[in-house]
Amino acid sequence: MARTISNLYTRLTRLPLVAPSVLSANVLAALVDEAGHALANGADSLHLDVMDGHFVPNLSMGPEVCRALRRALPSAFLDVHLMVTDPTMFVGPFKAAGADHVTFHVEAVSPDHARWLCGHIREMGMSAGLAINPPTAVERITRLVDAADLFLVMSVNPGFSGQAFIPGVLEKTRVLARMVDESQRVQMDGGIGLENAEAVREAGCDVMVAATSVFGVEKGKRGEVMKELAGRG
Repeated sequence: MARTISNLYTRLTRLPLVAPSVLSANVLAALVDEAGHALANGADSLHLDVMDGHFVPNLSMGPEVCRALRRALPSAFLDVHLMVTDPTMFVGPFKAAGADHVTFHVEAVSPDHARWLCGHIREMGMSAGLAINPPTAVERITRLVDAADLFLVMSVNPGFSGQAFIPGVLEKTRVLARMVDESQRVQMDGGIGLENAEAVREAGCDVMVAATSVFGVEKGKRGEVMKELAGRG
């Protein structure tokens, strides 16, 4: 059976989950070690932030990084977040590289194309997600609430790790959390740490992308950090 957001998280339970973003790991020297360590210490999936230098002012990992993770960590759930102007062109390469899930931004395509692309991603055997940036009206994503498996609310302006959390986006999370069904998930990405994780969970987010708050502490403490982020303590 194909791994999808729905069957992964349903299997694990409906408790809040933690998806460390490998953007903040030492990707050049120790990506596999860092990612494998996170999984062994409580991470539920790995979040791959893909940037094209156009949709956001930065460049990051491509399909080969995904492929390397898949080879080294065959059972990992690889959650690809496309911060790109043309998400359609990246879906096939990331599927071939071993991605399990692909999220793209509602700002990058028309509503009709977003709906089609979600279907296309599912037809390829992956689950599909839609992301929304802080300045974008929540209606841009709620009109597509029946189209995707996961809805990602950006809590920073995308492009760089380590930014400060924008509290105002929690209302978007609350809106989406009231609309999704049991098979769908609400994810938040950006500036999530121990100081705001409870507020994020209470707003209805049940997949937290944690970057600096996980990979920015020493290895021996990461398991406890992830446990606290998810409220499992």
